[in-house]
Amino acid sequence: MNNMNSDTVIKNYEEHGALLRGHFLLSSGLHSDAYLQSECIMQDPANAKKVVSGLVDMLKDLDFTTIVSPAIGGIRFGYELASQMNKRTLFTERVDGIMTFRRGFTLKKGEKVLVAEDVVTTGKSTKECIKAVEEAGGIVTGIASIIDRSSGTAGFTVPFYPLAAVDVKSYNVEECPMCKEGIPCVKPGSRVFAK
Repeated sequence: MNNMNSDTVIKNYEEHGALLRGHFLLSSGLHSDAYLQSECIMQDPANAKKVVSGLVDMLKDLDFTTIVSPAIGGIRFGYELASQMNKRTLFTERVDGIMTFRRGFTLKKGEKVLVAEDVVTTGKSTKECIKAVEEAGGIVTGIASIIDRSSGTAGFTVPFYPLAAVDVKSYNVEECPMCKEGIPCVKPGSRVFAK
């Protein structure tokens, strides 16, 4: 039996230096005083296995054969989840700003897919991944994440299974209190912004 719940997941992030405090530019374009760096918990295979195993029971009755994750943050999470659930795993990545399949990845028409993203903030990357799956002929039956920091605003149209929810404030640039204080902003994520 897995004892991973919202509190123990957050504690795990803290213990692994994966819950950062400061002034961050998120991949959504929003600013935040906290950033969840999932790669810090995924770098130790035993810890990754422990954290991700908390989702296996949640997802055991969901109908899907393949896990698809948006690059880069979701790749190792999606792979670990697929390994524990004995599913096929693929990932999407941005080409000229569009989330797409590359590297020979394809889906069969009607293939049932779980989208796995490590942290959901606005849901933008997840929705871009869903669109790529649907355009490739797949059917998304659910979404899984380690952390939901959307405060329920992601607006998904399929079931969403987060392991933990974190209430972290995000700000538009114009309203950001750290910007007003002149605190330098750091961009820890992987998304490249259009200039």
